[in-house]
Amino acid sequence: MALPSQDPSPRRARGARQGFVAFTVFAVAIGMLGMSFAAVPLYRAFCAATGFAGTTQVRHVAPTAEGKRIMTVHFDANVGRGLALSFAPEILQVSVRTGQTATVFYKVTNLTDHEIAARAVYNVSPGQTGAYFDKLACFCFTEQHFGPHQTAEMPVVFFLDPALEKDDTMSGIDEVTLSYTFYPAHDGQPLAQATGIAPPRL
Repeated sequence: MALPSQDPSPRRARGARQGFVAFTVFAVAIGMLGMSFAAVPLYRAFCAATGFAGTTQVRHVAPTAEGKRIMTVHFDANVGRGLALSFAPEILQVSVRTGQTATVFYKVTNLTDHEIAARAVYNVSPGQTGAYFDKLACFCFTEQHFGPHQTAEMPVVFFLDPALEKDDTMSGIDEVTLSYTFYPAHDGQPLAQATGIAPPRL
């Protein structure tokens, strides 16, 4: 006796659903992987644009007019673990008027018998000051190479944007700390891009 024939349509529909689910899972996984690679540069771009987390701004032109407020900028220097550098600001603080361009130097010495490649990570505190702390030149823009026992004096040229005088969150802030930490450089990529940077003074 012949068996009744089975309709293959439900099996085809189930297979199509399974294929769609598998494709969706694969697409989501690829998307998440792509976002993980994009997260760091996007976060850096966001911080650079807004001053979030104390990220300073990069400018190529000095302001044309000074503001009214005078603020004290303190300077801090640190070295990451395992990096044999001596690193310190040449002065501990400076008083500047908003809109006034200032130049300070940090001194670094390679304490080893071989060349060291290092990169400086920076921020300012309080954090909301980052949106108004503008750098015209900085050794932190590029990877630094120090020869055996080399000592270099590296400039930072900056100003405080007079626009901070209109920000209510800055009304009670009269002191700012600019902090750098040197870390070993591995990938050869600069933290930021800028032109017209003064070279280290050897």
